[in-house]
Amino acid sequence: MRHGLETLYSIFMKYIIPVLSLFLTFVVVQPQMVYAAEEGIAVVVNDNVITYSDINDRLKLIMQSSGMPNTAELRQRLAPQITSMLIEEQLKIQEASNLDIQVDQEQIDQGFANIAQQNNIPPEQFKAMLKNSNINLSTLYDQIRAEIAWGNVVAAKIRPRVDVTEADVDGELALLQNRIGETEYLISEIFLTVDDPAQDMQIRQSAMNIFKQLQQKPESFPAMARQFSTAAGAAQGGDLGWVEGSQLNEELRTAIAKTAVGSITQPIKSVSGYHILLLRNKRVLLEENVPDREAVLSKIGNQRLARRAKSYLLDLKASAFIENRVQ
Repeated sequence: MRHGLETLYSIFMKYIIPVLSLFLTFVVVQPQMVYAAEEGIAVVVNDNVITYSDINDRLKLIMQSSGMPNTAELRQRLAPQITSMLIEEQLKIQEASNLDIQVDQEQIDQGFANIAQQNNIPPEQFKAMLKNSNINLSTLYDQIRAEIAWGNVVAAKIRPRVDVTEADVDGELALLQNRIGETEYLISEIFLTVDDPAQDMQIRQSAMNIFKQLQQKPESFPAMARQFSTAAGAAQGGDLGWVEGSQLNEELRTAIAKTAVGSITQPIKSVSGYHILLLRNKRVLLEENVPDREAVLSKIGNQRLARRAKSYLLDLKASAFIENRVQ
């Protein structure tokens, strides 16, 4: 199945290379600072630091891209979640550096151009709009750099260890045949990981803040997923595709069964974090809906690659020296 695995890897790279496709609505706003010590050190990550300025810059970008209200209270509540995102970006860049993987400015510029193209805006105009909205360009460049670097790390360290056999595909197809007649759900997801139980309440509050904003602007779900979700499908707006009910854990299955098409669930607690689901459609699985072998191959491979990439990142975080001063 090696040829097919190359195909699934190409597909997976679309999830992690920064075609971040932010659906941005720009207005000129005055920055509302969360922290007075704007240039102070907020977090130490091994030999690097994240400043309060870095956090505020990313908050402004996310407020603009997601359409969330730019209020001091909401910024304060979201700051810990944004800080966690920046810590992970630092770890991704550091691991790439440890493996002698470099990301040059040309790659970053191409990533920026891709975002502009997806917004149907020429790159220079897009850049001007960011500046006019008081958004520091470096915060978007840093996000692009981290995702390109991580994509290359995954390619070098994880991709060679992922394989899908004919037996794997046969087994999955047999399961699908047995599920004919079950209800399938077309779902998008925002997932916030709880790595440390001590952060559970804080992350739950972040999830509730996101949910409340989605109640006001449900059309912002894809942009919110791209910015906040830690799931593999985040770069695709949280799209999980068609999922059989039996594939979901009990908490998610119970919640989605009670959800009307077009509706968004409140945050659902699982053993690993909090899920917010958008039910886009549902149907009964029929013979003609069963995917072909290539699609099953890609699905299995993407799932394995995503799990290993997540585990790799968690290992990096567990072994890193991290001093977080954000309160």
